[in-house]
Amino acid sequence: MSTSEGKHEIQWTFRMQLNDLDFTDDLPLLSHMQQQMQEETTSIAAALESRNIHKGKSKILRYNTACTNPITRNGEDLEDVKTFTYLGSIIDEQGGSDADVKARIGKARVAYLLLNNMWNSKQLSTNNKVRIFNTNVKTVLLCGAETWRTTKAIIQKIQVFINSCLRKILQIRWLDTISNNVL
Repeated sequence: MSTSEGKHEIQWTFRMQLNDLDFTDDLPLLSHMQQQMQEETTSIAAALESRNIHKGKSKILRYNTACTNPITRNGEDLEDVKTFTYLGSIIDEQGGSDADVKARIGKARVAYLLLNNMWNSKQLSTNNKVRIFNTNVKTVLLCGAETWRTTKAIIQKIQVFINSCLRKILQIRWLDTISNNVL
């Protein structure tokens, strides 16, 4: 089902844009104008009337706008939020990826700590420990990374986390002088 007659997108950077993102039971509507968003919301609600759309799950996130007029569905205002989770990624009102990267680093840290016995194991080779790290921690860290709006600061945060984990796995002490490039 098409959300509207035309294609809608948000310009993210000079070369990149975010297009309609329709998935199963999640349907984000992208719009440049409040009136257009209201029309799309009304149209979708009418088309899916028999499917009982949950009002509590319908949210509005405003990006780069001064307009605060409410978006309504069936006469009720939809809730304005500063962030929401869409397909496991955190979307925020700044349009950046900082919140999602922070959450991913937290989840990867939990995955890393759950494998603490492996990192301390004398039976596993260093090579196998690094392979386990790459498959069980890095995958958690980088899940959804293809959608991130990467900046130098974000890349640095990710690299700091990876280097910190590798230094512990490789038993490199803080006083040992080993550059990140060698690591």
